[in-house]
Amino acid sequence: MTTRVERDFEFDMGIHFNNTFYVNSYLITISMLVETESIKEQNIALDRILHFLGLVLHSAVFVHQDDVEAINKYKNADIRVCTLPEEPYDQIISMVLLVKLNAITEGRLVITDLTLGSTMSDGVRFCTVAEVAVNMIDNSPELWWNAPALCIEHCSKDLDDSKVVKLFGQTGWAEVGLEWKQKQKLNDQSN
Repeated sequence: MTTRVERDFEFDMGIHFNNTFYVNSYLITISMLVETESIKEQNIALDRILHFLGLVLHSAVFVHQDDVEAINKYKNADIRVCTLPEEPYDQIISMVLLVKLNAITEGRLVITDLTLGSTMSDGVRFCTVAEVAVNMIDNSPELWWNAPALCIEHCSKDLDDSKVVKLFGQTGWAEVGLEWKQKQKLNDQSN
C-alpha cells in the first residue's frame, strides 16, 4: 500500500552569484510516496533527508560548477561547496534537490513534488515535479545529485581538492547510522 506524506524542512546556505556571496534561507515542502512496508526503512529514509538537509547542506555554499575560481576560494577558506549545473537560482536548486533526495532515499520514499521558497525569492515559491526535474537535470550517474552518497559536488580534474576532508566512505550512510540493514550484534547471532 502506498501512502502520500508531506514534510517541511528549513536550512540556510550561502550562494555565490555574480562574484558575490549571499546568505539565503530556504523553506521546502516535500510531497512523497511511502514505497516500503517497513516502518524502520521509512524512518531511515526520512532521517536521511533530515541529515542531508540539516547537516550536509546547511551552511555550505551553492556555486555554479563551472566557476572553478570561486569554488577553490571557498574550499581554501574551509567552506563546503555544493556545485550546481547552473547559477544558484531557486528553480535549479529545487530540481537538483528533488533528484538528490530521491537518490538518497533509494526508493523507500519517492519524492513526487518539491516546493521551494527562499528569503531572496521575495515570496515566490517554485513547485517542481519529479518528471520535470529528471528531464531537466543531467542524469549521469557520476554527478552528485544522482548518487545516494552524502556528497554535494562531483570531482573535476580542474579543482584543487587537497583541502577536502574525506569524512565518509563510499556512501557515508553507515558511518552516520542510516544504512538500510543494521549489522547484527554477536549476542543476537548466538540466540
